[in-house]
Parts: sequence; C-alpha cells; structure tokens
Amino acid sequence: MGSPHYVTVQLFLCVCVGLWAGLIIGFVTEYYTSNAYSPVQDVADSCRTGAATNVIFGLALGYKSVIIPIFAIAISIFVSFSFAAMYGVAVAALGMLSTIATGLAIDAYGPISDNAGGIAEMAGMSHRIRERTDALDAAGNTTAAIGKGFAIGSAALVSLALFGAFVSRAGVHTVDVLTPKVIIGLLVGAMLPYWFSAMTMKSVGSAALKMVEEVRRQFNTIPGLMEGTAKPDYATCVKISTDASIKEMIPPGCLVMLTPLIVGFFFGVETLSGVLAGSLVSGVQIAISASNTGGAWDNAKKYIEVQN
Repeated sequence: MGSPHYVTVQLFLCVCVGLWAGLIIGFVTEYYTSNAYSPVQDVADSCRTGAATNVIFGLALGYKSVIIPIFAIAISIFVSFSFAAMYGVAVAALGMLSTIATGLAIDAYGPISDNAGGIAEMAGMSHRIRERTDALDAAGNTTAAIGKGFAIGSAALVSLALFGAFVSRAGVHTVDVLTPKVIIGLLVGAMLPYWFSAMTMKSVGSAALKMVEEVRRQFNTIPGLMEGTAKPDYATCVKISTDASIKEMIPPGCLVMLTPLIVGFFFGVETLSGVLAGSLVSGVQIAISASNTGGAWDNAKKYIEVQN
C-alpha cells in the first residue's frame, strides 16, 4: 500500500468518507421525518381521506427515502475500498460511528420529553406545557430516526467488511453469481429480512391485542375505573408487555442464529455466501425505509395536533 505516511493518509480519507456518508444520511433522514418539511406534511394531509391513504403515503415516503442513503453508502464503499480494501470499508464504518455519542445524547431526550408530556397531561397542567413537550417529542422522533440511519449505514459497512473476512477465511476467491447455488443463496438471503420483519411485526400485534383485551377486562370488572375513582391494575399490563418482549423475540433470534449454520452445513460455503450477501442488500433497504416511515408517521401525528 506504500509508505506508512501514505497509508495513514489513506485511512484518514476513509474516515472522512464515512463521516461524509453519515452526514448525508442524517440530512436525508431529517428531511423525510421532520414535520418542518413537505414529506411529513404530505403524509399528515393524506389523513384527510382516511387511514388507507395515510398508510400508502407513509410507505411511499419510506421507500423514496432509501434512494440517497443507498447512493451515499455505495459511494463510500467504492472510495474506501479503493483506498484500503476491506480494511478501508471497516474504517469508513468507524468514521460513520464517530459521532454516535452525540447522536445518542440527543436521542435520549425524545422518550424523556414524551413521558414528561404524559405526566403533564395526567397531572392536568396547562396546555402550553403540553405544547412544549410535544415539540421536544417531535424533535426526539427525528433525532431517533437520524440515529437509526447512522446505525444502519455503519452496520452495512461493517457487515460488508465481515463478509470479506468470511470469504477470505473460507478460502473463496470469487463468488460467481451465475452459479445456481449462489443465486439460490441470494434469493433466500434477500427473503430473510422480510421473514424477520414479519415475525417481529406479528409479535407486536399479538402483544397489543393482549393489552387491549386486558384493558377491556379491567374496565368491565373493576368498579369505578371508568369514572376515575378506582386505580387500574398496572402490574398486569406491565407483565403482558415484558413477557411478550422476551418470549416473542425467541423465534426471530433463532432465525438469525440458525440460518447461517444450517445453510453452511447442508449447502456449502458458496450458498452461504449468497445468503449473507442477499440479506445484507435487502436488509439495508428494509431497515432504512421502515425507520423513516415510522418517524414520519410519528411526526405527522404531531403536525396534525399542532395545526388542528
């Protein structure tokens, strides 16, 4: 790679490339998830005709928000690989994560302000206080989406570097995409993030259904709860949430852990390489679109509350 000084400059440029890609992802995420810009405002305006159009606009926003971050990640991979091969890609991921401390600190006040708003509402405080906490909560939703964008981008770069390490360790010099085993692996790997997402989304729906049933049961069986003279059974609701959060994540975890073992043992290294590459490619797309769609829906609700 040249002299030590030249190598140092190359690695420094890889870090700068990672920072640049993270900056682009952050700006794009803010544009698509903040209620100060037109995408979220369009999602909020679509609610005038019902929930169906809101879902359509929200999903379209998430899909569209993938375009620029993917180009940023692709360019950072190409440039950093040109400078220092796979090690440069890993260093670029490190550069993208170098601002994570600030992002986490900013992200932390989102849930804090959300809970503060809930306390203010339950305590019967003035409407002005609730407006302030809502503004902080909306900013927290945006910073949360930005933080997820940084995490997704850096995870993509690190996964690519680990994929290169796996291929090198396994002794695979080239992965021929025209080989049936590799094509099958690519298709199966691209399917895995959808399977994982379906399992987690169904788990959330099941937990929410149990929670609704418990709330209805308490309203029907606890005298005075509807009038506010009796206290609800919080412990049971908390137990439902905690049990679901632990038990429902076992199948998705098994999917992630067992798939590489099963594919590698029964179908070989080439198929496993295709599975890893396919899951990396489709997983990044799904993660960015889902994160930005959720952030946009959150802030669309805040925008409607403020405007109407």
